[in-house]
Amino acid sequence: MNINKRILLGVCGGIAGYKAAELVRLLRKQGHEVRVVMTSAARQFVTPLTFQALSGHAVHSDLLDVEQEQAMSHIHLARWADILLLAPATADMLAKMAHGLADDLLSTLYLAAECPVFVAPAMNQAMWAKSVTQENVARLQLHGVHCIGPAAGEQACGEQGLGRMVEPVDICRLVLEHSQPGLLHGIRIVISAGPTREPLDPVRYISNRSSGKMSYALATAALSCGADVTLISGPVSLPPPPGAKLIAVETALQMYDAVISHSRIADVYIGAAAVADYRPRQLADRKIKKAGDISNIALVKNPDIIASVADLQPKPFIVGFAAETNDLENYAKRKLQAKNLDMIAANWVGQTEGGFESDSNALQVFWPGGQQILPMTDKQTLAAQLLTLIAEKLHEKNPVKNS
Repeated sequence: MNINKRILLGVCGGIAGYKAAELVRLLRKQGHEVRVVMTSAARQFVTPLTFQALSGHAVHSDLLDVEQEQAMSHIHLARWADILLLAPATADMLAKMAHGLADDLLSTLYLAAECPVFVAPAMNQAMWAKSVTQENVARLQLHGVHCIGPAAGEQACGEQGLGRMVEPVDICRLVLEHSQPGLLHGIRIVISAGPTREPLDPVRYISNRSSGKMSYALATAALSCGADVTLISGPVSLPPPPGAKLIAVETALQMYDAVISHSRIADVYIGAAAVADYRPRQLADRKIKKAGDISNIALVKNPDIIASVADLQPKPFIVGFAAETNDLENYAKRKLQAKNLDMIAANWVGQTEGGFESDSNALQVFWPGGQQILPMTDKQTLAAQLLTLIAEKLHEKNPVKNS
């Protein structure tokens, strides 16, 4: 059921500001009440009259506007909102928010807001890729801000890359889906994350390049949908999502034990960890010294975690991941069938965009009798899209339990 929301839309200065007008139209069409706050720079791109006509309300702009303060102060405006959405959100506004600055109405509203906050960044691809921008976004996400996009493509400046504001129809859908925690309310989800480390000696280990970013984004998205989340994580450099039960492991055998134990009572298992296929047959008790030009290390196979979860009775709804360098669709479909999965999310690795360590990715999702492409975007947005798809297929499979 779609409950009407009071949505406060913040529009920052950027060429994508014209898309915010369409966003207001879409939200109003679905029955939601929208009020608009514009920065001074935003008024240089789109007139306040446009948003006034579309929203049916006067546009708020100035922090110290006497008439507006008498009608509704910035505190009252923040309390009025069920959702605060900034679209487009510029690099400048993201920096202000990340560091608690409040020198205009919109940045002040963010500090005063107690409702869920969403940002849809829009900027030049080089500005988005700059480390300080990524640090600001990570800081905001740590504080609970939901980041939608940006998307990849051609930009107004003529350059290509991540930085385009996500299309209004997708922003509208993602915001409203996030705002309905009943989507996965009470569903117990186990997510495996990151790499494993298989020790050779007290100093060295075998591992891989997985950063855990996709798994942690999935955990955050699942929590936003009302799920009870257990995150079983290999070694990563990420803060745990607030609200998730974190179980830290290191080796594939440790991850196997933790996943099997918790999946016995789970409704959904998402196997997003990059688990080592093999481990050294013997662990040296001292550092292995260099000797000769060639060294041979005997390896033994690790247990297949996701196949073992599929053998559980009762079996949870299982989502696998496949990272491929070639023939992605065939490999993914074979894994889906061979391991008795309910869904598999496959992505390319070794490409110029996406994959391990990147902040963005794209997925081709397959399930028995269907498939869907989720195009290149940031991993937080991608995680929300995938969780929506998982919820849809889970409810189809178990309509009584999840009704």
